[in-house]
Amino acid sequence: MTDVGVLPAVAMIAVAYLSGSIPFGLILTKLAGMGDIRAIGSGNIGATNVLRTGRRGIAALTMLLDIAKGAAPVVLVNILWPDQLELRAASALVAFLGHLYPVWLGFKGGKGVATTGGVVLALSVPAGAIGGGLWILLLLTSRYSSVAALVAVTVTPFSIWYFGDVPAVIATAVIAIFVWFKHHANIRRLITGEEPRVRFSSSN
Repeated sequence: MTDVGVLPAVAMIAVAYLSGSIPFGLILTKLAGMGDIRAIGSGNIGATNVLRTGRRGIAALTMLLDIAKGAAPVVLVNILWPDQLELRAASALVAFLGHLYPVWLGFKGGKGVATTGGVVLALSVPAGAIGGGLWILLLLTSRYSSVAALVAVTVTPFSIWYFGDVPAVIATAVIAIFVWFKHHANIRRLITGEEPRVRFSSSN
């Protein structure tokens, strides 16, 4: 990142964090008159918990915006500094961490699955397509959002290694570790058979 300069690099990292920290699930549900999504279901601000309200349109929009907020900083680095692989990977990781630990919500955010999808797509479209396809397949067949997420993020660093670069491999490996950590309660429920399945039906 020496060719970029310290101040531009720090500014880019700050932009990545602020982008990732936008709590779209909370914003959209409040705008839709649904109250605080943190008081519903799992208490998470992500699309899966929004889906538990039965509002599939709001859940889909939450997912798309969470994907976009992760991809945007990486795309910006690709445009401004296309040769700066370390800055690109750092921006991807920080955008993801912004979703997990947003300053606006007392550093209590979501689990980062959709935002991971965004940063991976921006780092490598083929790797993102593999991870996204695997997530969709497992979600539809098992109806366990946690299983789909954990398998997809585990596969992602290997896909990035095949299609991408070393800094991106390191960033996505760290992201995978954080996603597993954030799903520790889900893992316990899976072991005990208490993990709820995703319901795709909607009353709205």
